[in-house]
Amino acid sequence: MKIVSDYKTDLEIAREAKKLKISEVALNRLSIDEKNLVPYGHFKAKLDSGFISELSKKDDGKLILVTAMTPTTAGEGKTTTSVGLTDGLNFIGKNAMVALREPSLGPCFGMKGGAAGGGYAQVVPMEDINLHFTGDFHAITSAHMLLSAMIDNHIYWNLEPKIDSRRVAWRRVVDMNDRALRSITNSLGGISNGFSREDGFDITVASEVMAILCLATDFEDLKERLGKIIIGYTRDLDPIFCRDIKADGAMSVLLKDALQPNLVQTLENNPAFIHGGPFANIAHGCNTVIATKTALKLSDYVVTEAGFGADLGAEKFLNIKCRKTGLRPSCAVVVATVRALKLHGEVDPKNLGEENLKAVEKGLPNLLRHIENLSKFGIPTVVALNRFPTDTKNEITKVQKVCEELGVNAILAEHWKDGGKGASKLAETVISTIQNKKAELKFTYDDKDDVKEKIKKISKEIYRASDVTFSQPALKKLDEISKLGYNHFPVCMAKTQYSFSTDPKNKCAPENHDIHIREIRLSAGAEFIVAIAGDIMTMPGLPKKPAAYEVKIGSDGNIQGLF
Repeated sequence: MKIVSDYKTDLEIAREAKKLKISEVALNRLSIDEKNLVPYGHFKAKLDSGFISELSKKDDGKLILVTAMTPTTAGEGKTTTSVGLTDGLNFIGKNAMVALREPSLGPCFGMKGGAAGGGYAQVVPMEDINLHFTGDFHAITSAHMLLSAMIDNHIYWNLEPKIDSRRVAWRRVVDMNDRALRSITNSLGGISNGFSREDGFDITVASEVMAILCLATDFEDLKERLGKIIIGYTRDLDPIFCRDIKADGAMSVLLKDALQPNLVQTLENNPAFIHGGPFANIAHGCNTVIATKTALKLSDYVVTEAGFGADLGAEKFLNIKCRKTGLRPSCAVVVATVRALKLHGEVDPKNLGEENLKAVEKGLPNLLRHIENLSKFGIPTVVALNRFPTDTKNEITKVQKVCEELGVNAILAEHWKDGGKGASKLAETVISTIQNKKAELKFTYDDKDDVKEKIKKISKEIYRASDVTFSQPALKKLDEISKLGYNHFPVCMAKTQYSFSTDPKNKCAPENHDIHIREIRLSAGAEFIVAIAGDIMTMPGLPKKPAAYEVKIGSDGNIQGLF
């Protein structure tokens, strides 16, 4: 459980929050009448889809993308900074809101714990957000598993088009870290249970249904995308689509409410959308297009977050989400911490509280590479130096001086301790950057590049790899994708978040390493191609001591141990 000033935990701070009814937040901050809300209790609500469609004629605000240096176990505080920056913008008199992803239950009960910010920069009700919230993830899991059931039922009854049971392309999902389900054999137990075949589970946040929900622009687009999912192949290797087995309609019904954005608030009662949650190391790592676009119609400034480091989350936000939707960020904020820089500088994690300028200097190339990568995209960048109590003045000055030499502002941000006031200077710098530097988005690759070329460009331009190799199954899948006419799709890289390379132990800013693509997956409904590199898993496992060990209901009836 994270501790902040005055010995208060994140959870204690969240429980002491003076929350407004969500109807008050909607009306007073966004001019949304209560009739346009679908309430889930007093402090959370969905925004009615009919109201969203009426916003199309309004002008868009400015979009601010929050990303980070390469993650470490010391933590960088990307969500905390996204919330703090939003509160900071409102503190200096701007009309701003934040659009974030929903947390996954897998990491909450595994290693990471909660994901609703921290200290005095949180979104609330924090416990609800981190657990079942409004049921979106359950709806996505149910829709995905309905398709799984209908596929095996289709095979059982030998219906047309005939699915070759050896070539089913659809895996199952559950929103929990369960390594035992990565590879399974289903339909055991006799003839009445169907035809046994190899199968497996991914985590829900890696589901193509999750990706589709997050990229869909409206309900009709959602339904069409669901229908385009390739679920398997015939014996003649012709693709079979979700619509061919008539599953798309029922799936879209299960997702109808989940498509509506969830409205909550920060500790300072500023509006926040929290909607959708694909992972950034195995999916595209952004909240829903609908939430982002709706926020831009409702506010002058919208802060949104892309998962993990800029090499994963920001790259996919720009190359996939922006390419497909026309969204264009006016500024990027790269979150860094002195502690994380020290870890990239090979300091023992036990000694992070000690001043070590040499380690900071040794770790800085990691941050600088992310800044350089964002400049390749044509996005003006600000560094948010998320302060921890053990950071020294010398260490902070060192980071700021090196960034200044590159023409980048590194702003000390203390939102964790002081909320919006602590992020006010960061907010002012972001506004100044937007006003004085024009963003001109450039993509890493062209639509017309073949898939292999797209993968190579990302690997060499963003990861600084010297070579890219492909397994034989991956090459075979690329050939199949080309024949099916999907070469124009963007690429979604699945890679460790802990390094620019595929080796999580290769810290800081490695160069001239090899990227090996072991598997290629086609997400025809989401309209991107997943390239799985190295040893990354699409179903994580629990650590030796999972966070779930500490989770319980206390004698006062409150949850303990999750945050």
